[in-house]
Amino acid sequence: MYEFDVLAVGGTVIDGTGGPARRADVGIRGDRIVLLGRAAPNATAREVLDCTGHVLAPGFIDLHSHADFTVRDAPSAEACIRQGVTTIVTGNCGSSPFPITPERRHALDTTLARGGSSSAEMPWEDFDGFAHAVEQAEPCVNLAALVGHSALRIAAVGTELRPATADETAHMCGLLARAAEQGVFGLSTGLIYAPGSFAGTDEVVTLATEARRAGLLYSTHIRDEGDHLIEAVTEALDTARRSGVRLQVSHLKAMGPANHGKVHEALALIESAAAEGLDVACDVYPYAASSTRLTSRLPDWALDGGLDALLARLDKPKTREAIAAELRAKTGHTFLPEGTVIAAMPPGRYSSWVGGTVQDIAVATGRDPAEASLDVLRAHQAQVWIVNHAMSEADVDTVLRHPLSAVVSDGWELDTATDGHPHPRHFGTFARVLARYTRDRQILTLQDAVRKMSALPAARLGLTDRGTVSEGMVADLTVFDPKTVSDTATYDAPLSYAEGTRHVLVNGRPVLRDGAFTAHRPGTMLRKAAARR
Repeated sequence: MYEFDVLAVGGTVIDGTGGPARRADVGIRGDRIVLLGRAAPNATAREVLDCTGHVLAPGFIDLHSHADFTVRDAPSAEACIRQGVTTIVTGNCGSSPFPITPERRHALDTTLARGGSSSAEMPWEDFDGFAHAVEQAEPCVNLAALVGHSALRIAAVGTELRPATADETAHMCGLLARAAEQGVFGLSTGLIYAPGSFAGTDEVVTLATEARRAGLLYSTHIRDEGDHLIEAVTEALDTARRSGVRLQVSHLKAMGPANHGKVHEALALIESAAAEGLDVACDVYPYAASSTRLTSRLPDWALDGGLDALLARLDKPKTREAIAAELRAKTGHTFLPEGTVIAAMPPGRYSSWVGGTVQDIAVATGRDPAEASLDVLRAHQAQVWIVNHAMSEADVDTVLRHPLSAVVSDGWELDTATDGHPHPRHFGTFARVLARYTRDRQILTLQDAVRKMSALPAARLGLTDRGTVSEGMVADLTVFDPKTVSDTATYDAPLSYAEGTRHVLVNGRPVLRDGAFTAHRPGTMLRKAAARR
């Protein structure tokens, strides 16, 4: 009879709390840590993992991911595992693959799902159905889901630019309550994206109040990250005050050169709200470029009715010119054509320009950047993803240093065979924090970096049995070499896995051993216990 199923020996434990590192062995029985200390010389284990010269830390928790739309295509989750990520939180920015009503399945697919992925085939209607489909794929990582406001709105209202009626709002609340009963961990909004952007503050407050009743986290991609960043942060904080919900401000940043530095004021607002008793925090990814849909640059009225309606508008010269005029007004300010890289799109006329910029296309075709953007959208069914270089490295440093910020990827679950030219954050976020921002630039200590990637996101989500290395906790663990861990994905060559992670355990099972994948795929869909009302 073995004393342990797995015994990790010789490592330096950084437990996720921010406390000092210490040498310790970690013994695991089933899916739990049962020993943190020195194993007896005669201790027996089915499997012994040598961690000498390495850091043993909690498995990292990615609090902001969009992997729900791709994880069934890449269940090995190699991009995550090679960074030490063991749990990913999906359903962010208002986008989740549920709830779905049959008559509006196409609208949700085209508006929220990642075009071209077979995971856009969604044969379920609610979170239970989605969770079952994910578990059938046998992922290597755990998933925890949020339900997206845009998905709720499509199900109850559709894609029309108008306020929800009282009955429609009640319907959204009912769908949210059902998702909470089935085990989602939170509600998210994407108030910068249609159709979430069509909602007024009162609608959001009503849903946030329902989320608070269910004990859920409210995570928001705020309404504006450029000229009106401060007003958007203020709206999010006011929503939390009015509803009583716990608030997470997603990937805090300032877009456009004229707005760089505004993160200081935004953080001051968050600090002040926390001091008055609001349960609020934020997160950040360690890159000065974002990634999103090209349609996010367009005015709301152009997206009234969804992407099919947008395409019809682009076929009407006067309407098309009106859209171009509004986009043109943003050019050089919050829309930087020379920094807007085409990341992915379905096949079409401009397929060869993936990896090039909107400015490149404009010059080559003799169009101005606004016209070129609309040309590309029209030729590719408005399913165009971009990498957007419009942030400041100094702002990234500022938010990353802040004690209330967690590290997130805002990424998809992709592999190196992925088509297109995606953002490197899909492959490198957590390794980049450990390498560039901790070891090389010393923006963070190693203990604080680990905390921002483990215990802090676990606490925000309400995961009480993960996020730290301690006896009784679930054995989600990562073992990495602090001297060699690195992100290898770059903007020019993004399809490259991180290096320096030696072992990774998920639910007590080694999925990466000595840098090689095992046959174990023990990930699962985590479910939050329903709160009493």
